[in-house]
Amino acid sequence: MANVPGDLRYTEQHEYVRTTAPSTVEVGITDFAQGELGDVVYVELPRVGAKFARHDVFGTIEAVKAVSELFSPVAGEVVEVNERLDKEPALVNSDPYGAGWMIRMKLDDAGETETLLTAEAYQQLTG
Repeated sequence: MANVPGDLRYTEQHEYVRTTAPSTVEVGITDFAQGELGDVVYVELPRVGAKFARHDVFGTIEAVKAVSELFSPVAGEVVEVNERLDKEPALVNSDPYGAGWMIRMKLDDAGETETLLTAEAYQQLTG
């Protein structure tokens, strides 16, 4: 069974959001998503300063099995990109909620995270 930390918020597209400061979040893909993708071989992420609306594509993730788009779970501006993923994309598999995070964003609306799925709702979605 996939690991679903209770302190995060989730999307139906299998991204997670961790609040790191009052209006800043860390975004990555869930343990369930990395398991479905298989071995991640490449991650394409945006540049710092890029702005995204909720549901915009912010990058792609390539695995042995498939290539998938990454969707922004919230609206905001990218303030940091996990550059380790350039050389170590497998961190998404080995530590999706830690070293495998993808981007950090400054939120347009700090309350927007409250509209995302709770851990319990995400567990129901993924079975």
